[in-house]
Amino acid sequence: MEMTTDKFLEVKDLSVSFDVRGGIFLRTIGAVKAVNNISFSMCKGEILGLVGESGCGKSTLGRLILRLIEPSSGSVILDGKDILGLSKKDLRQQRAHMQMIFQDPFSVMDPRYTIFRSLSEPFQIWNIKHSKEERQQKINSLLEMVELSPEHGRAYPHQLSGGQKQRADIARALALTPDFLVLDEPTAALDVSVQAQVINLLAQLRQQMNLTYLFISHDLSLVSYFCDRVIVMYLGNIMETISASMVGKRQYHPYTKALTDNIFSTTPGTGGLTSILEGEVPSPFNLPTGCVFFTRCNQSQSICLEKVPDLQNTPDGGQVACHFPLQ
Repeated sequence: MEMTTDKFLEVKDLSVSFDVRGGIFLRTIGAVKAVNNISFSMCKGEILGLVGESGCGKSTLGRLILRLIEPSSGSVILDGKDILGLSKKDLRQQRAHMQMIFQDPFSVMDPRYTIFRSLSEPFQIWNIKHSKEERQQKINSLLEMVELSPEHGRAYPHQLSGGQKQRADIARALALTPDFLVLDEPTAALDVSVQAQVINLLAQLRQQMNLTYLFISHDLSLVSYFCDRVIVMYLGNIMETISASMVGKRQYHPYTKALTDNIFSTTPGTGGLTSILEGEVPSPFNLPTGCVFFTRCNQSQSICLEKVPDLQNTPDGGQVACHFPLQ
């Protein structure tokens, strides 16, 4: 599927902080800035990967975009609509056009409901009237779309495998034919062979339904295979944006270089030396005044501690936030 050149999603200076309470009286003792002035855009039909270590703010950013978490500042424009400016009523209407698929397939659906009943819920919530035959046909169509059979609709979640459960979750997310999906590590809890099947299914659905994906993962090799572009995050900040085709070939930020050097190669003789990141990860309560990667960077200088690096364009069409990008 070809991507359009028009901006479908625009995120500008998006930030959120969480207060941390402690002591006998649970007073606020500090704040964690989980997402710090993030800005990027996506085109219609694009798959944008969001990658980084655990705790870097990937999932929080995905929830902020869908307004499952209220941001501290910033803006989100999705298909021309200001998501953060919508009233509760208008936001509810917008929910049909944007959905999220979560990491753990076993915690999403009510274990007391059959898959058929869970897939029926979106239509009931939106008061979409179907006859009994029409509802059965619609649910069967959704199951077929994710390569499940009508028999799976009569099963309960605990009777399905992890891969089957994730397919059912995808079917429910697609019930109202959304335009935009946030995929929060949808294959992390699955076996490797099942991961490949789910990724191929998502690729097919993108083609069939003209979907746009924000794909969140910690697996850079998977992201480089599945996505068109990649955003690399570290402690709530964007370190680099890079074309997926350039991952492992050319990167400009030391952190991205370390991540790509540690991608496991299945081809004998092609694996090089891995890069070991030394130094301590800064406390989220006390981040450096300059670059957040300062404490682990092997080429940092005094300016890195004093000044936050701006995102600057790279020769390959990406962006990098580094005072001394790799040459």
